[in-house]
Amino acid sequence: MELDASLSWLALALTPGLASRLSARLLREFGSPDEVFRAPLTRLEACRLPAPVAQAVFKKQSFKRAEKELALTRRIDRCLLVNWTDPEYPQSLLQIYDPPVMLYVRGDAQVLNLPSIGIVGTRRPTLYGTQMAERLGKELAARGLVLVSGMARGIDAIGHQGAMAVNGRAVGVLGTGVDVCYPKENRKLYEKVLERGAIISEFPLGTHPAPENFPIRNRIVAGMPLGVVVVEGAQYSGSLITARLAMEFGREVFGVPGNVTQPVSFAPNQLIKQGAKLVTNGADVIEELPTPVRAALVQAEQPEAEQRNLLAAASLNSPEKKLYELLSTDEPKHIDEIVESSGLNSSEVLATLFDLEMKGIIRQSPGKQFSKVLL
Repeated sequence: MELDASLSWLALALTPGLASRLSARLLREFGSPDEVFRAPLTRLEACRLPAPVAQAVFKKQSFKRAEKELALTRRIDRCLLVNWTDPEYPQSLLQIYDPPVMLYVRGDAQVLNLPSIGIVGTRRPTLYGTQMAERLGKELAARGLVLVSGMARGIDAIGHQGAMAVNGRAVGVLGTGVDVCYPKENRKLYEKVLERGAIISEFPLGTHPAPENFPIRNRIVAGMPLGVVVVEGAQYSGSLITARLAMEFGREVFGVPGNVTQPVSFAPNQLIKQGAKLVTNGADVIEELPTPVRAALVQAEQPEAEQRNLLAAASLNSPEKKLYELLSTDEPKHIDEIVESSGLNSSEVLATLFDLEMKGIIRQSPGKQFSKVLL
């Protein structure tokens, strides 16, 4: 889209005191930013705008700032603005009650409407939390899902690092301007996400981190993906707030169970008690997604997945390879059938299956049923 066509949208977004909820009210009342700025003062006041805000809209006070902002945007590599009417705008965000009027996007805007999953959690993860966030990031991205997070240090960043490790795609939602990397230690990750996906924000360029920005940012992390996975988070954490927002928006919520003696386990364990899906791997998340999404993921990834499974089999020892080749990804086999087909004794089979499960290439279902994991 042409940047100049965004001037009135940007002016609306930059009007002081006009938060996204009020902006949404005006847009639904008048139909477009141009009509909002053409409206008489009496009609603006009738929309229950605070008097100073109504005056600012009526006098078009934000247009000069919008022109400067557009000029700055042009100077940033791979940066564009998308509003409600643009096909690149995340359509899922239009379903929430206060979608951002405009998003600044750096990178590939096409990823914003691909099936995605959010991974959120504490900034101070345990070793277990670190391992689970990285594992889920890898598994979900390898299956074709875009990983969404707030790019914070800790679980957010680790989930994205997992996605980048398998050449997956990701979207980082910032509580700063898209030209401000925060925290600074995420610079390499920021560049990788920019290369493999997109960095987005509703905040003007040059906006530096402020505590009040991050709860605002969290509604995008909650509303944009199909669901949100909480890995670790304390009782009053932002990740718990994000998960509750996701519930309000009708998104799936997943929790990775944690050690009940650890304070950072409170958020996922509490969410699981309240009905969130307990997850231990990427497959647990994918099986809860809408059928059309799951079908599209399987179709897109099948050739690559088959190649990954062949590579996994090549690294196994003789007993492992024998059992691995007896299993399939769709129909689980009972332990008795595996023992009978393998020619190994039950102790050898159980020990070898345990090793394969620890390597993450097979999974056990209730009733001692085993199947391959689609890598």
